[in-house]
Amino acid sequence: MEIKRDKYLNDLINRMHNSLIKVVTGIRRSGKSFLLFHLFRNYLLESGVPESHIITIELDQRKYRQLRDPDALLDHIEALIIDQEPYYILLDEVQMLDHFEEALNSLLHVRNADIYVTGSNSKFLSKDIITEFRGRGDEIHVFPLTFQEFMQAYDGDEYHGWTDYVTYGGLPLVATMKTEEQKVQYLTRLFEETYIKDIRERNALEKIQELNDLINVLASAVGSLTNPTRIEATFKSVVQSDISLNTIRQYIEYLEEAFVIHAAQRYDVKGRRYIGTPMKYYFEDVGLRNARLGFRQTEETHLMENVIYNELRARGFQVDVGVVPARRPATQERRQLEIDFVANLGSRRYYIQSALQIPTAEKEQQEKASLLKVNDSFKKIVVVKDVIHVQRDEKGITTMSIYDFLLKGNSLEL
Repeated sequence: MEIKRDKYLNDLINRMHNSLIKVVTGIRRSGKSFLLFHLFRNYLLESGVPESHIITIELDQRKYRQLRDPDALLDHIEALIIDQEPYYILLDEVQMLDHFEEALNSLLHVRNADIYVTGSNSKFLSKDIITEFRGRGDEIHVFPLTFQEFMQAYDGDEYHGWTDYVTYGGLPLVATMKTEEQKVQYLTRLFEETYIKDIRERNALEKIQELNDLINVLASAVGSLTNPTRIEATFKSVVQSDISLNTIRQYIEYLEEAFVIHAAQRYDVKGRRYIGTPMKYYFEDVGLRNARLGFRQTEETHLMENVIYNELRARGFQVDVGVVPARRPATQERRQLEIDFVANLGSRRYYIQSALQIPTAEKEQQEKASLLKVNDSFKKIVVVKDVIHVQRDEKGITTMSIYDFLLKGNSLEL
């Protein structure tokens, strides 16, 4: 079954002929090539673009190896452009092209060419794009499947689907696999043979044991506040390693650049400023996170939080961890209450709490305490796993099921 990726297809359509190089990035195996060479190409054909005006080159294929030379590639493309009608140039795995930034910048001078590229390995990442293209690149970041996309291919109801999703994640190929054994083996090998290999080659790392240990530490700490100093202490006490603070910072940066993890910064809601460390780290795909830990630490509370974070980012939001000041009723002692997520997109803002269950009034009060300390008029939401109807209390706080939140595109407005 074909899984539709309508958001990303529309992202490409809305950027057509904008005089920029459309750069499709994302973690390995997230579906970038399928988006560009199947979904977008079919859209062009259905829109009446002649097949001869769609130039597709997959640089990782052996038959195109001679085109990895930039001069050969430019000569090849120039020979195919024979009139003044629009041409669409689709290049896959462009990091395999020598001096790719020079070649792509040269293509920008072909006035009737609209350029789209993908790249995912250790050389072709967001920071490189910003540097190399000097404002000429327009990035579309492709995430693994959202739960809504995942359910397009899932043979079952959303409740069993949720269990599968929070265990094995949303990489498109995993979603089509039939057995647990297949999924476990694929995710385990993929992390070791692809992601770790990319990071190692990109940064010329000779030893990777400490990198592997760091990944395991971060995987165990999903949803928890941490920073390099705390991680250094963990290495000394648990791993018996004397890894330096600078090395930890560097390795975390490598993982972020490869889209394996992403940092959520702390934001002082009332002070309207970022606090800095500690922060939270979430995995781009929860299945990869679970694979790193041998599927032994699958605490649903933290995984649900990771899924909500990824869902908000996939919808285009900037997502932070919120902090609001409060006082303890008995002692008036100052403390800080945490809001799991502060999601911003343009003029829109939402405060969101992730709560697996709210079995008692006391637990409900605890989950809503930080939201009640926010005095502005932006919407406040508690997301629970329980199957409930969307409800709004007298204080204006909305509570909804994780299934409504993930499966309904307008869930933030319910």
